[in-house]
Amino acid sequence: MNLGFGEIMLIVFVALLLFGPKKLPELGKAAGKTLREFKMATKGLMDEEDHEVNKSTVKTEISSVKTKP
Repeated sequence: MNLGFGEIMLIVFVALLLFGPKKLPELGKAAGKTLREFKMATKGLMDEEDHEVNKSTVKTEISSVKTKP
């Protein structure tokens, strides 16, 4: 989905007509905050998953060391 300069300008123009110049910065700020929170939440989930995988790997390694003669 490649957007050229003309398409981007059309989208900005329509957004400006719909929301007005005063509301547009607020919408951009809200969208940025939402994306930032989403990114932090997904990073948190990935970190938890990595932690669980590392934890199970360490348990497996410890049990294999204990069973060796």
